[in-house]
Amino acid sequence: MSCIARAETARISPAATSRLLLAIVGAASLAACAQSPVGRQKADLATSNRQAAVERPHKVAALHPRPVSRVRIPDGDAKQASHGVASFYSDTETASGEKFDRNELTAAHPSLPFGTKLRVTDVSSGRFVTVRVNDRGPYVRGRVVDISPSAAEALGMVDRGITNVRLDVVQ
Repeated sequence: MSCIARAETARISPAATSRLLLAIVGAASLAACAQSPVGRQKADLATSNRQAAVERPHKVAALHPRPVSRVRIPDGDAKQASHGVASFYSDTETASGEKFDRNELTAAHPSLPFGTKLRVTDVSSGRFVTVRVNDRGPYVRGRVVDISPSAAEALGMVDRGITNVRLDVVQ
């Protein structure tokens, strides 16, 4: 018997037949879904949602809460700044790149330029200290400035930890 005769008499196994039939039915159903109006509508919605998400401006959550009051520097010699709560802190390095020195009269402020001199006045006692901004902060809602421990000692607020202050830009 020749090879051709043997091939004609050979039978395909039932498992192979069922796999072939399943593949044909699957391909046909996928082709039908791609051509149905419902499938096209879903595809149109998906692309329009992606475009809307890209075109719509998104809100970025603030990494650090904003202080209650911002420092304003009006024109003229009187540079009244703001009122709020001050705290003191210790750190190893400042945002300006300086090494933190707890004995210096320095402060952390969220927006004033580094090097700005501030007069920090305790409103309850009237004591004040002049500090230099060399760091960013404070990162606690409602606080307007963080001062170094030596500045906190000068204000007499070490035991309390926080105090109400008035900030005046000196230079």
